[in-house]
Amino acid sequence: MTWGKRIYDLGAVFILGAFILPPFLVLLVYLFVKEGRPVFYVAERMSAPGKSFKLWKLRTMTVVAENSGVSGGDKAGRITPMGRKLRRTRADEIPQLWNVLRGDMSFVGPRPPLRTYVERFPDLYAKVLRSRPGITGLATITYHRHEERLLAQCVTADETERVYVERCIPVKAKIDLIYQKHSSICFDVSIMTKTFLRATGLRR
Repeated sequence: MTWGKRIYDLGAVFILGAFILPPFLVLLVYLFVKEGRPVFYVAERMSAPGKSFKLWKLRTMTVVAENSGVSGGDKAGRITPMGRKLRRTRADEIPQLWNVLRGDMSFVGPRPPLRTYVERFPDLYAKVLRSRPGITGLATITYHRHEERLLAQCVTADETERVYVERCIPVKAKIDLIYQKHSSICFDVSIMTKTFLRATGLRR
């Protein structure tokens, strides 16, 4: 990551945080009262091969003893009513501002992968994770909805895993590498703007 990108990330965190923090605190109180504990979902993600960090999100699913793999149709029944709204608006990602502030993530970059996929495809992720993982990215705005539709059709964990590995990882990696090749502050601003417009319903 260049110093320019890091300074941009930090500036965006403080500017967005000033606007988001008050309503976010209200949202936290509402979730605590409505959904109970835990309010946050904290999970391991990889920022580079062999380097992990704790990614923070708002919890959108009911709590179970074991939870692994990506979310597909097999987990749809666990998504809470409020969780669906949070996912649709991407408000569940707001706690990742903390990850950006810490330097675990950037605003724009490849979505941080699970350890299991990095270990299964080390050569691929060695290339993809040359870019610091992001809250949003080129793959997010161009492929995420298609990925959601693919995974939503899966009815078992095994099917979800197969579809994700065979049909999602290769495509997202190609898009992430396109972003890496053309990465710039202007490109980041464009991606963040498109992400905001989609999350608020101002753009399909």
